[in-house]
Amino acid sequence: MNDLRGFFVAGPHDSGEPVMGHYYEMASADPTRPQVWGYTGGLSYAPGEQLALHAIATAPEISLTIMRDGLAPETVFSGTIPGGMAPTPADCSVSGCNWPERFAMDIPANWRSGVYRIALSVQGHASEHMFVLRRAAHQPKADVLMLLTTGTWCAYNDWGGSNHYQGLCGPDGRDFAADVSLLRPWATGFVRWPDGAPRIPHASPPLTRPRYPHMEFARANGISKKYASSGWAAFERPFALWAEAEGITLDYTTQHDLHRDAEALAGYERVTIVGHDEYWTWEMRDHLDAWLDAGGQLARFAGNFFWQTRLSADGLTQTCYKSRAAEDPTTNRRRLTTYWDSPALGRPAAATMGLTGAAGVYAGWSRCAAHGAGGFTIYRPQHWAMAGTGLGYGDVLGRDATIFGYEVDGLDYTMADGLPSPAKNTGLHGRLTIIGMAPATTLAHSTGPDDADPFIGQDDLREVAEVVHGETSPETLARVARGNGMMAHYRRGRGAVFNAGTCEWVAGLIRRDAPVEQITRNLLTGAWR
Repeated sequence: MNDLRGFFVAGPHDSGEPVMGHYYEMASADPTRPQVWGYTGGLSYAPGEQLALHAIATAPEISLTIMRDGLAPETVFSGTIPGGMAPTPADCSVSGCNWPERFAMDIPANWRSGVYRIALSVQGHASEHMFVLRRAAHQPKADVLMLLTTGTWCAYNDWGGSNHYQGLCGPDGRDFAADVSLLRPWATGFVRWPDGAPRIPHASPPLTRPRYPHMEFARANGISKKYASSGWAAFERPFALWAEAEGITLDYTTQHDLHRDAEALAGYERVTIVGHDEYWTWEMRDHLDAWLDAGGQLARFAGNFFWQTRLSADGLTQTCYKSRAAEDPTTNRRRLTTYWDSPALGRPAAATMGLTGAAGVYAGWSRCAAHGAGGFTIYRPQHWAMAGTGLGYGDVLGRDATIFGYEVDGLDYTMADGLPSPAKNTGLHGRLTIIGMAPATTLAHSTGPDDADPFIGQDDLREVAEVVHGETSPETLARVARGNGMMAHYRRGRGAVFNAGTCEWVAGLIRRDAPVEQITRNLLTGAWR
């Protein structure tokens, strides 16, 4: 491996370019290079539990600051802790870094629920980590509980070389990792974005090879190429800052907490999911379904509900074989780590969320509806969630902010009298009302080699057709290529999901798109009907 920028390294099979290349952060074996890295022993904590920090540094002491993130980050601890180096295993992204514990403290009872940034520094280098603090039982509940998409955080984190997309695994050392560990740092860009970092949606001119400005930025600046796809900083943080400015209070928990605790959502009338919640375990869905059926209201501003995963008994290792499901050693076919819409699982994604990531998924980038509407075309403006927006039939919500992308969730539908309705046999467990939608696709089309996209191309199209429909015939490929994303209201049991099925909804809040802001207020603070 060759050093590129700081601790930014290229994998042994790196192609040297931003999109298809394999590059990532890693601790240096050079004892003369200043460095400091750390991770916590757990993903989330509650007041009264012991926070543990594992770290390495070339200096004998590390400057440590812990702060609750927000519009004005609140410092809760500042001091120095012991430093010193320790080996970093080559397979740390799969099995964990196994660094020594350098700091531990009992979390005070008065610390508020939130995402806490950990800033580590020595002369010549600094890095950041984070942990989630759940609400203590004695503290009052916030207006809304945010369920952080930590399954996807884990899947995309590439610190150390491997994640669920690329890696150092397999017989030739170039495969993605089916197992990924939480016991490693978060890649740069997951905790906080660098200034000037672009979001993903981007429309390259027709008849040219598609560009990916966010990955070009990542390679040029020595940060994770997945920074714009996942992590606290990409989606949930700007949403939380917007809510704080609006006076809407949030408590926080994680998908990992939902996995282990059937009561993780108990007592909250309303929960929100923001950004990119692509990866779920069977247990997470069980516990969410039960909460919805009992009357819970889920405001989902997220896209790409797609993969089933498993977690180790301690919750610190996530497993997903994805399209290599034939390699999954599980003997319980219900827990096979593959698409939720695979017939092998018998649990379609729409049963929980009303929509699915297998209905087209890509929009606003590559050659996938890149020159599309950029927002949701409204079909039912009279729906209560649209109150105060001023939008009517046929208007496009969020066009200027490009809220529709980069991955979206939809459903097969029929049209009658100018209104879309769910098609039959789509896996719904209740009534779905489609409010808005736009086209999406799993195919990066091209007219020839000059505008072909090697990143998406036709690989995803063929995968989805094979897994969902059992074959890659012209008919199934065409069905997979034609898709959509939707904004819909889904009633399940005594509860409901308002599903704005797009990763980039938060872009409308960042850019202060008035109708997007108004719908968000309606869903977080208004009465649902």
